[in-house]
Amino acid sequence: MRLSAQVISACHAAAATAVFTAGVLGSSGAFAGPVWDGIKAEVYGSRALLDGSAVIKFQAPYRPDDVMAVPLAADVHLAKGQAIKSVSFIVDENPSPVAAVFQVGGAREHAALTTYIRLNQQSDVRVVVETTSGELFMVEQLVKFAGGQASCSAPPQGSPDEIAANMGKMTLALQGPRAVSSHSVQRAEFELNHPNHTGMVLDQITLFYVPLLMVEQIEVKQGDDVVLTMAGSITMKQNPKFAFDFITNGATEMTVTARDTSGAVFSRTFPIGPAT
Repeated sequence: MRLSAQVISACHAAAATAVFTAGVLGSSGAFAGPVWDGIKAEVYGSRALLDGSAVIKFQAPYRPDDVMAVPLAADVHLAKGQAIKSVSFIVDENPSPVAAVFQVGGAREHAALTTYIRLNQQSDVRVVVETTSGELFMVEQLVKFAGGQASCSAPPQGSPDEIAANMGKMTLALQGPRAVSSHSVQRAEFELNHPNHTGMVLDQITLFYVPLLMVEQIEVKQGDDVVLTMAGSITMKQNPKFAFDFITNGATEMTVTARDTSGAVFSRTFPIGPAT
């Protein structure tokens, strides 16, 4: 069964297209299932996928308190001499299964990422890591649905005027001990004010669906160096948010640039202090 048939029956074709442009996935027999098999065939074809339990520590709540903002965390440690190309989060049963794809800058063996997703129903949730040499590793975990309205069709939080007034505002906060020298590990958390409209919400006044308007890319740069880029989807929560670690390079500023499907571009430069 092809993924497009599953997705389009649940969502607009535009949202389905966004899934594929974000692109990831792979499987082996150990991870087989009708939904996952369709996703895998559509995106990765016959590429082999290795058991990632030895290299990926994956944390997800078994029964999340809030299905509108479910935290997913991946701590990746590759063998010496390998480097991370991308880290992807996948939710099998969501209309847009590929939640986010993080392309990791630099030749890094280790990276830690946390992101927040909408969970539409009970689903297997996966992390796929691709190395720069082309190997694919995957881990998975079942996440239960806590009840209530399916999150992809739930109305956004806040009034339309409030959402419009805050559109594009960003925050970036350094976490943990501050790095005091170059080539040290520092962690940060980023959040963008954006409704990330799914295209599946019925306006109760107009009785029309609120048009799809999602964050499709976010780039984070430390000075001139790319820390990471994220390709998003409607599975990312309203006000997309993620935490990441990076290796300090002596730069005193971090610039984040976000683009959405309307063509809007939001950018801000944050001071991160000296690291020399």
